[in-house]
Amino acid sequence: MSIRVIVADDQEIVRTGLRMILEAQPDIEVVGVAADGLQAVELARDLRPDVCLFDVRMPGIDGIEATRRLAGFAPSIGVVVITTFDHDDYVYAALKAGARGFLLKDAGPELLAQAIRSAATGDALIAPRVTARLLSAFAASRPDAPRAQPKEPLTAREEEVLLRVAGGLTNTEIADMLHISLSTAKSHVASLMTKIGARNRVEIAIWAWETGRVRG
Repeated sequence: MSIRVIVADDQEIVRTGLRMILEAQPDIEVVGVAADGLQAVELARDLRPDVCLFDVRMPGIDGIEATRRLAGFAPSIGVVVITTFDHDDYVYAALKAGARGFLLKDAGPELLAQAIRSAATGDALIAPRVTARLLSAFAASRPDAPRAQPKEPLTAREEEVLLRVAGGLTNTEIADMLHISLSTAKSHVASLMTKIGARNRVEIAIWAWETGRVRG
C-alpha cells in the first residue's frame, strides 16, 4: 500500500517540486497540499495521512506549531519538518513538538523519500550532516536536565545500537555495521524505546546525548 502524504509549504513552486519528487516514488502518494500551517492541520484531521511534510516557516501557524497540534489529536501521524535554514532552534523545537524527521531542502530526492518512509513506520531520520552537531548542542543547552536512567539496564548490544542511532544511522546501516539481521536491529531499537521511555529514534538519540553516552 502507498504511504499517504500531505505536503505543506507556503511557496507554490516548492510545494509542486516536493509533490513531484514524492509522487515519482512507487510507494508514496501525495493526498493533499497546503499553503499554511492551519490548512495543513485541517487537511490532516480530515484525510488522516500516514505522514505530513511541513516547512518550518509558514503563515498562520508555522510547521513547529502544526506538528505540536497534530501530536495532540493524531500522534500516529508521522511528521517530517523540512527547512532551508540550518538553525539549531528549529531542530530543537521540531523534536520537542514530536517530529520524526528533520531535513534541509537541499537533502535530495533519495533522502527525502527515506525520511518519509521512516516516519511512516514510526522511525525517525535527521539530515546526517546536522545530526551529531545538533544533538550535541541540544544536550549542552540543558546542562541541568536530569540524567534519566533506563527502566532496565541496557545490554552491551543495546549500548552499541544506541550509539549508532545517536549517530543518525538507519536500521539497515546498523545491521550492516554490527553484522546482525535487520529484524534483530529493529528488535534492539524497540527494546531501547521501551527501556528509556522514548517515542521514536530521535528521542533515543537525544537521550544518548543527555546521559553523556555520546559527546561532540
